[in-house]
Amino acid sequence: ELKGIVFVIQSQSNSFHSKRAEDLKRDILEQAVDLGKVLPTVLLIHQIDRHEGAWTILPLMSDFSVTYGRNSSWIFFCEEDTRIQISKLLETLRRFDKSKEWFLGKALYDEESTIIHHYAFAENPTVFKFPDFAAGWALSIPLVNKLAKKLKSEPLKSDFTIDLKHEIALYIWQKGEGPHLTPVPEFCTDDVNSYKVDHCATTFSNFLPLCGEPVNKEDVFVAVKTCRKFHGDRIPVVKQTWEREAALIEYYSDYADISIPTIDLGIPNTDRGHCGKTFAILERFLNHTSPRTPWLVVVDDDTLISIFRLRKLLSCYDPNEPVFLGERYGYGLGTGGYSYITGGGGMVFSRTAVQKLLASKCRCYSMDAPDDMVLGMCFSGLGIPITHSPLFHQARPMDYPKDYLSHQIPVSFHKHWNIDPVKVYFTWLAPNTEELRNGKKVGYNREDL
Repeated sequence: ELKGIVFVIQSQSNSFHSKRAEDLKRDILEQAVDLGKVLPTVLLIHQIDRHEGAWTILPLMSDFSVTYGRNSSWIFFCEEDTRIQISKLLETLRRFDKSKEWFLGKALYDEESTIIHHYAFAENPTVFKFPDFAAGWALSIPLVNKLAKKLKSEPLKSDFTIDLKHEIALYIWQKGEGPHLTPVPEFCTDDVNSYKVDHCATTFSNFLPLCGEPVNKEDVFVAVKTCRKFHGDRIPVVKQTWEREAALIEYYSDYADISIPTIDLGIPNTDRGHCGKTFAILERFLNHTSPRTPWLVVVDDDTLISIFRLRKLLSCYDPNEPVFLGERYGYGLGTGGYSYITGGGGMVFSRTAVQKLLASKCRCYSMDAPDDMVLGMCFSGLGIPITHSPLFHQARPMDYPKDYLSHQIPVSFHKHWNIDPVKVYFTWLAPNTEELRNGKKVGYNREDL
């Protein structure tokens, strides 16, 4: 029965995202009323604030077990843009014996082993399946109870959260002692208007969010972090690809080269983290750019980014809020810890966020500390949540399952290693004519890269 399903929306507290999640909650409850069913429980992850790492989901298992372990059958997780057809979902879940341990979802797999999954299953990465969160995924209550019990006796390791869907599947699988993901064909990521969706219990909106006109070019200031040794090979790639999309762009280096031109911030290059350099960029943005420029983007010299798409995405965010946006990673979230935006995919700040950060006196503990992690720690201490977008990518297109990227309009990729970065940009990120016209996703010729 519907009342036996607990819906968990993987929501965020930023005003744009929380509204999207509330809309989805309303839709679920309205469908329940239309079907004449008892209303199910619908939870929003960002409102479960006892855990800074609530978004990593596993720390919530004991709460779920205590609260829903007796009277519910399933916990069903979905993203704010997942669309659910409740009657089809009920029909689908009825096929599975709710008294057994089930881990259900739309299966993704790696075609080759990849750094974002720590080169797991290097012999044959295709054997390990993990869920595409966009399609929704479900755990039966017996499995939730088992996970809660395990977490009590063996707390989560306090290390990095990089790709949550893969890490959750690994934890549940328990080196073969727990269940594998069972693929469910009714959990879909096709667009709701697609001819393929008749059998689907879930669908997914794969348009780039657009909340009005894209922000003006002059509203986005782009800071590129570089150093002398990369002036000759990485900077020409930026100039051949996305530089023309940026109205305001500066290159920050350890050497002033007028041919680029680069600006020497007076901070020596470090081999490890670049905390000193990044904080100098934030100070410069606040003190030396027009106060009317609401957005700052900080990228590496080997980041490939679509400023054109980013301007559309930023139309959904209020720059008067402290917004810190990009691809979210976590550190030590099982034991306190903090979330952070991983730098390689690009870090986007509202001017308000930069003002609050620099007013706080939170700074680098060393010049070569990892800038992205220090920023995460600082914003966490200020109670400013970071905002995750899966459209930013810390790695290359080939490091993600094709099926995962097929329902995205990506904003960035990172690294030039073993790829032709110019080709990657023009295949994945360059705006094409149809997109320029109406913002819709169209078929790209994305040969294997």
